[in-house]
Amino acid sequence: MSVLLTEVRGHVGIMTLNRPERHNAMDAEMFVKMAEAWEAWAADTNVRSVVITGAGDKAFSAGGDVKSLIPVLTRKRAPQNDYEQILLDTHPRVRDVAMLRTFFPKPVIAAINGYCVAGGTEVIEGTDIRVCTESATFGLPEVKLSILPAGGSLVRLTRQIPHCRAMEMVLTGQPITAAQALEYGFVNYVTSREALMDKALEIAEQIGANGPLAVAAAKRVMVESSGLQFHEAYLLEDRAWDDVAQSQDAKEGPLAFAEKRPPVYTGR
Repeated sequence: MSVLLTEVRGHVGIMTLNRPERHNAMDAEMFVKMAEAWEAWAADTNVRSVVITGAGDKAFSAGGDVKSLIPVLTRKRAPQNDYEQILLDTHPRVRDVAMLRTFFPKPVIAAINGYCVAGGTEVIEGTDIRVCTESATFGLPEVKLSILPAGGSLVRLTRQIPHCRAMEMVLTGQPITAAQALEYGFVNYVTSREALMDKALEIAEQIGANGPLAVAAAKRVMVESSGLQFHEAYLLEDRAWDDVAQSQDAKEGPLAFAEKRPPVYTGR
Protein backbone atom coordinates (compact mmCIF):
# COMPACT_ATOMS: atom_id res chain seq x y z
CA MET A 1 0.00 0.00 0.00
CA SER A 2 1.31 3.42 -0.94
CA VAL A 3 2.24 5.85 1.83
CA LEU A 4 0.23 8.50 -0.06
CA LEU A 5 -3.20 7.94 -1.61
CA THR A 6 -4.51 10.31 -4.26
CA GLU A 7 -7.75 10.41 -6.21
CA VAL A 8 -9.87 12.93 -8.07
CA ARG A 9 -13.62 13.10 -7.52
CA GLY A 10 -15.18 15.46 -10.04
CA HIS A 11 -13.13 18.63 -9.67
CA VAL A 12 -11.75 17.76 -6.21
CA GLY A 13 -8.36 16.20 -5.62
CA ILE A 14 -8.16 14.13 -2.44
CA MET A 15 -4.78 13.47 -0.81
CA THR A 16 -4.54 11.01 2.09
CA LEU A 17 -1.40 10.58 4.17
CA ASN A 18 -1.34 6.82 4.58
CA ARG A 19 0.94 5.57 7.35
CA PRO A 20 -1.63 5.13 10.13
CA GLU A 21 0.62 2.69 11.98
CA ARG A 22 3.10 5.59 12.37
CA HIS A 23 0.44 8.26 12.98
CA ASN A 24 0.95 9.27 9.33
CA ALA A 25 4.44 10.53 10.08
CA MET A 26 6.07 11.76 6.89
CA ASP A 27 9.05 9.80 5.63
CA ALA A 28 11.11 10.55 2.53
CA GLU A 29 8.80 8.57 0.24
CA MET A 30 5.75 10.48 1.44
CA PHE A 31 7.52 13.83 1.04
CA VAL A 32 8.53 13.05 -2.55
CA LYS A 33 5.10 11.72 -3.49
CA MET A 34 3.34 14.71 -1.90
CA ALA A 35 5.52 17.09 -3.91
CA GLU A 36 4.77 15.16 -7.10
CA ALA A 37 1.01 15.24 -6.41
CA TRP A 38 0.93 18.99 -5.67
CA GLU A 39 2.87 19.73 -8.85
CA ALA A 40 0.61 17.51 -10.96
CA TRP A 41 -2.60 18.99 -9.55
CA ALA A 42 -1.34 22.54 -9.93
CA ALA A 43 -1.14 21.90 -13.68
CA ASP A 44 -4.37 19.86 -13.96
CA THR A 45 -7.18 22.18 -15.09
CA ASN A 46 -9.80 19.60 -14.05
CA VAL A 47 -8.75 19.89 -10.39
CA ARG A 48 -10.24 23.05 -8.88
CA SER A 49 -9.56 22.38 -5.20
CA VAL A 50 -7.87 19.79 -2.99
CA VAL A 51 -8.80 18.12 0.28
CA ILE A 52 -5.91 16.75 2.35
CA THR A 53 -6.45 14.33 5.24
CA GLY A 54 -4.83 11.45 7.11
CA ALA A 55 -5.66 7.76 7.17
CA GLY A 56 -7.17 6.20 10.29
CA ASP A 57 -8.94 7.68 13.29
CA LYS A 58 -6.05 8.82 15.46
CA ALA A 59 -3.87 11.24 13.52
CA PHE A 60 -3.65 13.60 10.61
CA SER A 61 0.14 13.53 10.89
CA ALA A 62 2.75 13.37 13.62
CA GLY A 63 5.06 15.37 11.36
CA GLY A 64 8.41 14.30 9.99
CA ASP A 65 9.33 10.75 10.96
CA VAL A 66 11.86 11.19 13.76
CA LYS A 67 13.28 7.71 13.20
CA SER A 68 13.79 7.89 9.44
CA LEU A 69 13.37 11.39 8.00
CA ILE A 70 15.03 13.63 10.57
CA PRO A 71 18.31 11.66 10.74
CA VAL A 72 18.66 12.00 6.96
CA LEU A 73 17.90 15.73 6.91
CA THR A 74 20.30 16.39 9.79
CA ARG A 75 22.96 14.25 8.03
CA LYS A 76 23.14 11.89 11.00
CA ARG A 77 23.04 8.98 8.56
CA ALA A 78 23.40 8.43 4.83
CA PRO A 79 20.38 7.84 2.56
CA GLN A 80 19.26 4.20 2.51
CA ASN A 81 16.85 4.22 -0.45
CA ASP A 82 16.05 6.16 -3.61
CA TYR A 83 13.44 8.39 -1.96
CA GLU A 84 15.85 9.46 0.77
CA GLN A 85 18.49 10.21 -1.86
CA ILE A 86 16.01 12.23 -3.95
CA LEU A 87 14.93 14.19 -0.90
CA LEU A 88 18.51 14.91 0.13
CA ASP A 89 19.53 15.91 -3.40
CA THR A 90 16.55 18.23 -3.91
CA HIS A 91 16.06 19.55 -0.39
CA PRO A 92 14.65 22.14 0.27
CA ARG A 93 12.65 22.24 -3.00
CA VAL A 94 10.81 18.98 -2.32
CA ARG A 95 10.24 19.97 1.31
CA ASP A 96 8.84 23.34 0.27
CA VAL A 97 6.44 21.87 -2.30
CA ALA A 98 5.33 19.02 -0.04
CA MET A 99 4.67 21.31 2.92
CA LEU A 100 2.98 23.99 0.80
CA ARG A 101 5.70 26.56 1.39
CA THR A 102 5.70 26.84 -2.40
CA PHE A 103 2.54 28.60 -3.58
CA PHE A 104 -0.19 26.20 -4.71
CA PRO A 105 -2.62 28.00 -7.02
CA LYS A 106 -5.86 26.28 -5.98
CA PRO A 107 -7.78 26.22 -2.70
CA VAL A 108 -6.65 23.55 -0.26
CA ILE A 109 -9.01 22.29 2.44
CA ALA A 110 -7.60 20.36 5.40
CA ALA A 111 -9.68 17.60 6.99
CA ILE A 112 -7.80 17.05 10.24
CA ASN A 113 -8.74 13.74 11.80
CA GLY A 114 -6.97 13.88 15.16
CA TYR A 115 -3.39 14.32 16.28
CA CYS A 116 -1.62 16.95 14.15
CA VAL A 117 1.77 18.13 15.34
CA ALA A 118 5.19 19.31 14.16
CA GLY A 119 5.35 18.96 10.36
CA GLY A 120 1.66 17.99 10.39
CA THR A 121 0.76 21.39 11.80
CA GLU A 122 3.12 23.03 9.31
CA VAL A 123 1.39 21.36 6.36
CA ILE A 124 -1.91 22.64 7.76
CA GLU A 125 -0.51 26.18 7.86
CA GLY A 126 -0.16 25.99 4.08
CA THR A 127 -3.86 25.20 3.59
CA ASP A 128 -6.65 27.71 3.07
CA ILE A 129 -9.67 26.30 4.90
CA ARG A 130 -9.51 23.87 7.83
CA VAL A 131 -11.97 21.43 9.35
CA CYS A 132 -10.95 19.28 12.32
CA THR A 133 -12.45 16.69 14.63
CA GLU A 134 -13.26 17.39 18.25
CA SER A 135 -10.29 15.23 19.29
CA ALA A 136 -7.76 17.07 17.12
CA THR A 137 -4.69 18.60 18.72
CA PHE A 138 -2.10 20.87 17.15
CA GLY A 139 1.43 21.58 18.25
CA LEU A 140 4.99 22.53 17.36
CA PRO A 141 7.21 20.63 19.81
CA GLU A 142 10.44 20.98 17.80
CA VAL A 143 12.24 23.21 20.31
CA LYS A 144 11.98 20.37 22.84
CA LEU A 145 14.31 18.41 20.55
CA SER A 146 16.51 21.48 19.97
CA ILE A 147 15.41 21.78 16.35
CA LEU A 148 13.18 24.36 14.66
CA PRO A 149 9.67 24.22 13.17
CA ALA A 150 11.17 25.50 9.95
CA GLY A 151 8.56 24.10 7.57
CA GLY A 152 6.91 27.51 7.56
CA SER A 153 5.80 28.10 11.16
CA LEU A 154 8.36 30.76 12.01
CA VAL A 155 6.99 32.88 9.16
CA ARG A 156 3.35 31.85 8.76
CA LEU A 157 2.00 31.26 12.23
CA THR A 158 2.11 34.88 13.45
CA ARG A 159 0.17 35.84 10.30
CA GLN A 160 -2.55 33.28 11.00
CA ILE A 161 -3.22 33.56 14.74
CA PRO A 162 -2.54 36.30 17.32
CA HIS A 163 1.15 37.03 17.89
CA CYS A 164 1.28 35.99 21.54
CA ARG A 165 -0.56 32.72 20.83
CA ALA A 166 1.87 31.87 18.04
CA MET A 167 4.83 32.70 20.25
CA GLU A 168 3.51 30.49 23.02
CA MET A 169 3.00 27.54 20.68
CA VAL A 170 6.48 27.78 19.16
CA LEU A 171 8.51 28.71 22.25
CA THR A 172 6.91 26.32 24.75
CA GLY A 173 6.26 23.47 22.35
CA GLN A 174 2.93 22.83 24.09
CA PRO A 175 -0.07 21.64 22.04
CA ILE A 176 -3.47 23.27 21.67
CA THR A 177 -6.88 21.61 21.49
CA ALA A 178 -9.45 21.76 18.71
CA ALA A 179 -11.48 24.20 20.80
CA GLN A 180 -8.46 26.48 21.22
CA ALA A 181 -7.64 26.23 17.51
CA LEU A 182 -11.18 27.36 16.71
CA GLU A 183 -10.97 30.19 19.24
CA TYR A 184 -7.64 31.38 17.78
CA GLY A 185 -9.02 31.27 14.23
CA PHE A 186 -6.59 28.52 13.22
CA VAL A 187 -9.43 26.27 12.00
CA ASN A 188 -12.81 27.11 10.45
CA TYR A 189 -14.96 24.26 11.79
CA VAL A 190 -14.87 21.52 14.43
CA THR A 191 -16.95 18.44 13.61
CA SER A 192 -17.42 14.85 14.64
CA ARG A 193 -15.16 12.24 13.03
CA GLU A 194 -18.12 10.95 11.02
CA ALA A 195 -18.92 14.38 9.57
CA LEU A 196 -15.33 15.46 8.86
CA MET A 197 -14.91 14.50 5.20
CA ASP A 198 -18.50 15.39 4.35
CA LYS A 199 -17.88 18.93 5.60
CA ALA A 200 -14.55 19.24 3.79
CA LEU A 201 -16.03 17.96 0.53
CA GLU A 202 -19.07 20.24 0.92
CA ILE A 203 -16.72 23.23 1.03
CA ALA A 204 -14.74 21.88 -1.94
CA GLU A 205 -17.94 21.46 -3.95
CA GLN A 206 -19.03 25.02 -3.13
CA ILE A 207 -15.68 26.27 -4.41
CA GLY A 208 -15.87 24.03 -7.47
CA ALA A 209 -19.18 25.56 -8.50
CA ASN A 210 -17.53 28.97 -8.79
CA GLY A 211 -15.49 30.39 -11.64
CA PRO A 212 -12.10 28.64 -11.44
CA LEU A 213 -10.19 31.60 -12.88
CA ALA A 214 -11.76 33.95 -10.35
CA VAL A 215 -11.08 31.56 -7.46
CA ALA A 216 -7.44 31.07 -8.45
CA ALA A 217 -6.89 34.81 -8.96
CA ALA A 218 -8.54 35.66 -5.63
CA LYS A 219 -6.32 33.19 -3.77
CA ARG A 220 -3.16 34.44 -5.43
CA VAL A 221 -3.86 38.11 -4.66
CA MET A 222 -4.84 37.38 -1.06
CA VAL A 223 -1.61 35.43 -0.51
CA GLU A 224 0.77 37.64 -2.47
CA SER A 225 -0.59 40.93 -1.09
CA SER A 226 0.07 39.92 2.51
CA GLY A 227 2.50 42.39 4.05
CA LEU A 228 2.48 44.80 1.11
CA GLN A 229 1.63 48.47 1.35
CA PHE A 230 -1.98 49.17 0.36
CA HIS A 231 -1.08 50.86 -2.94
CA GLU A 232 1.08 47.88 -3.94
CA ALA A 233 -1.57 45.38 -2.91
CA TYR A 234 -4.28 47.22 -4.84
CA LEU A 235 -2.15 47.01 -7.98
CA LEU A 236 -2.17 43.22 -7.67
CA GLU A 237 -5.93 43.30 -7.20
CA ASP A 238 -6.44 45.56 -10.23
CA ARG A 239 -4.26 43.37 -12.47
CA ALA A 240 -6.17 40.28 -11.37
CA TRP A 241 -9.47 42.01 -12.15
CA ASP A 242 -8.26 42.96 -15.63
CA ASP A 243 -7.13 39.40 -16.37
CA VAL A 244 -10.27 37.67 -15.10
CA ALA A 245 -12.68 40.25 -16.57
CA GLN A 246 -11.44 39.40 -20.08
CA SER A 247 -12.21 35.69 -19.70
CA GLN A 248 -15.13 33.77 -21.20
CA ASP A 249 -16.12 32.70 -17.69
CA ALA A 250 -16.56 36.36 -16.66
CA LYS A 251 -19.13 36.68 -19.44
CA GLU A 252 -20.80 33.36 -18.64
CA GLY A 253 -21.35 34.11 -14.94
CA PRO A 254 -23.48 37.28 -15.30
CA LEU A 255 -25.28 35.81 -18.35
CA ALA A 256 -26.24 32.67 -16.42
CA PHE A 257 -27.43 34.83 -13.52
CA ALA A 258 -29.60 36.90 -15.85
CA GLU A 259 -31.01 33.77 -17.48
CA LYS A 260 -31.63 32.16 -14.07
CA ARG A 261 -29.60 29.04 -14.78
CA PRO A 262 -26.46 27.47 -13.33
CA PRO A 263 -23.31 28.80 -14.97
CA VAL A 264 -21.11 26.49 -17.04
CA TYR A 265 -17.51 27.49 -16.39
CA THR A 266 -14.70 26.23 -18.59
CA GLY A 267 -11.69 27.95 -17.03
CA ARG A 268 -11.19 30.12 -20.10
